[in-house]
Amino acid sequence: MSTNFLITVSGPTAIGKTALAIKLAQHFNTEIISADSRQFFKEMRIGTAVPSEEELAAVPHHFIQHISVEDNYSVGDFERQAISKLDELFREHQVVVMVGGSGLYVKAILEGLDDFPAIAPGIREELNITYETNGIEPLQQQLKELDPKYYEVADIQNPHRLIRALEICIGSGKTYSSFLNRKKPERNFKSINIGLETDREIIYDRINRRVDLMMDEGLLEEAEKLFPKRRLNALNTVGYKELFDYLKGIHPLETAVAEIKKNTRRFAKRQLTWFRKQEQVRWFDYKTSSEKIIQYIENKISEKS
Repeated sequence: MSTNFLITVSGPTAIGKTALAIKLAQHFNTEIISADSRQFFKEMRIGTAVPSEEELAAVPHHFIQHISVEDNYSVGDFERQAISKLDELFREHQVVVMVGGSGLYVKAILEGLDDFPAIAPGIREELNITYETNGIEPLQQQLKELDPKYYEVADIQNPHRLIRALEICIGSGKTYSSFLNRKKPERNFKSINIGLETDREIIYDRINRRVDLMMDEGLLEEAEKLFPKRRLNALNTVGYKELFDYLKGIHPLETAVAEIKKNTRRFAKRQLTWFRKQEQVRWFDYKTSSEKIIQYIENKISEKS
């Protein structure tokens, strides 16, 4: 049997992952799995930088706008569905491409998830209200008290990670860290991991220009439609929560847009921190030609086959 290969393309937002993934998929005559958790939701197109219609038509994509913001959908759900889809795709293709900036979702496919207990949804709802009302500091303090071990290594500036850890602590009565690093499942593929990077100033400039383009394309109107559902967990995300504050009269629009840019820059910094901790990622400058990256991948396939 031939060896299956999953090529992952990761890196910070606005770096050019989608364009590269499409070129790789076209070269290997294959399909793309999206591991960008913000692009899963059908109601969120502009603010999540969903690939254009032309990009989606260029190569078959999976897990793009396939659920609603009202659906309960976890990284565990994604892992099960994506592994099933990969099994299907590997029957037709030796190589599949996975692209996305959601580090935990990429890791779930490559390594498997830690096994957490089911938690009552009301706990997360209460934590979201705490965050919306009082900001991130109370969540940080609560995690420090309930699970100091995880607090020391956690990304405490990421509200999603804090809320996830706290709901496990509260709902199970055990520390979040006690569920980590258990035996992971084996995968039926080998991975070749590509990372895109560049100087921070260039990333920040690309982010600022992308946010301006999103506003021109109608991000405010998209946020207005979603405003009645703003308490949903899926909408507690950069690009929407800042505009919700504008719609609530907390900030003028100019301030809201500036906050989107600032928070997206912080998000990109966290993405880079996460991916740079992952082993076996081969980093390329974002301007590196796709031909050079393809040659690297083909060499790795030859080595690992």
